[in-house]
Amino acid sequence: MSTDPISNVVVVLDSGAGLCKAGIAGERDPQAVVPNCTGRPFHSKRWLVADQLLSSDDLTSVSLRRPCDRGYLINPDLQREIWDRLLRSSLRVDPHHSDLLLVEPLFNLPSAQRATDEIVFEDLGFRSLYVADSPSLVHLYEASRRGPGSVMARTQCSLVVDCGFSFTHAAPVLQNFTVNYAVKRLDLGGKALTNYLKELISFRSLNVMDETFLVDDVKEKLCFVSLDVPRHLDIARKRGKENLLKCTYVLPDGITHTKGFVKDINEAQRYLTLSDGAKPPQPGTKEDIGHYEDLEKPEARNRIDLTKNEINLTNERFLVPEMLFHPADLGMNEAGLAECIVRAVQSCHPHLHPVLFESIILTGGSTLFPYFAQRLERELRPLVRDDYQVKVTTQEDPIRGVWRGGSLLASSPDFEAMCVTKSEYEELGSARCRRRFFH
Repeated sequence: MSTDPISNVVVVLDSGAGLCKAGIAGERDPQAVVPNCTGRPFHSKRWLVADQLLSSDDLTSVSLRRPCDRGYLINPDLQREIWDRLLRSSLRVDPHHSDLLLVEPLFNLPSAQRATDEIVFEDLGFRSLYVADSPSLVHLYEASRRGPGSVMARTQCSLVVDCGFSFTHAAPVLQNFTVNYAVKRLDLGGKALTNYLKELISFRSLNVMDETFLVDDVKEKLCFVSLDVPRHLDIARKRGKENLLKCTYVLPDGITHTKGFVKDINEAQRYLTLSDGAKPPQPGTKEDIGHYEDLEKPEARNRIDLTKNEINLTNERFLVPEMLFHPADLGMNEAGLAECIVRAVQSCHPHLHPVLFESIILTGGSTLFPYFAQRLERELRPLVRDDYQVKVTTQEDPIRGVWRGGSLLASSPDFEAMCVTKSEYEELGSARCRRRFFH
């Protein structure tokens, strides 16, 4: 088997503030989905980079360094190190004989753009670059997937709601271009939700403020969006078996099990009976709250003393995602997600309003919370004219959806003509080359 790096390919890189998704154009899924950070475990002196964090046995009290803050690049050297490892270890690509499609955040700062171009052309040595944003790629992928008969394909119009790591954006897309002047931002994302859960657990149980990966796991496995908040609050106050929200997460002890897990999945899923007639997530789908893969075999867990090193959760499970819908309840001067969407639609021409409300697409990791789409539709309905339909759909894989759109675009016959080459960059500089990507 040859170990030579592959050449003459288009690398598609969706470099989010939380996760990097990287692969080769034309493929359905990225070859690597890794944390966009470096980390040093408490017991180690060595910094682990990206995919090394996923293969580490123990991520307790990991010190993290991220190249992005509030969604934007602030540490180019660290970003270069992460991208270089992805290209050489995960993809085994020769950048000098390859092209790059890079997904950048909306409204990226000029200084961050210059730093990115330096990494791409001067440090990594790619021969050409195309820069895209996530809403346009999501629209492209969904329009092609749903076929020519869909509303989205007929109108060439959709509203993409991207719940990312640092921000949530409501972005109208028209004819594969993001309508920048109508984009509305909510300064909440997956990082803020994890931090809020850290605070709730630390206040009520034990200090987990340094346990980012652990609390991320708790959030992804146990949190859900409430369709009836007052009812769930009443149930959360009950004791014993009457509290159908209570569940237990077992913390790693570093000896018999190095990763946390849900103590009783059936107990954790009792809340599904409270969903007011909503269809529960089906087992084996992305919405299934049991995308809980329990990390230990049942017979192994029976030998573990589960009476120690546990945290119990009740109303934290739905209060954390509730931040996105009603941030003002937590003292934040922010509109909720539904109001953010309405403002984005109203910033567009009135002729577009009905088709935008009928073509809302959810993407980003935070949309994986069970009942997210149903709750958003309920919140939107009173804010929208009665003669307009409201239809909210979640991408089949909200984490990889943007990358798949990039893979599709980079496979098109026109892609090469859309790129800026290294020679153009060297002759004209970053600022002038970037004008090609304006719309």
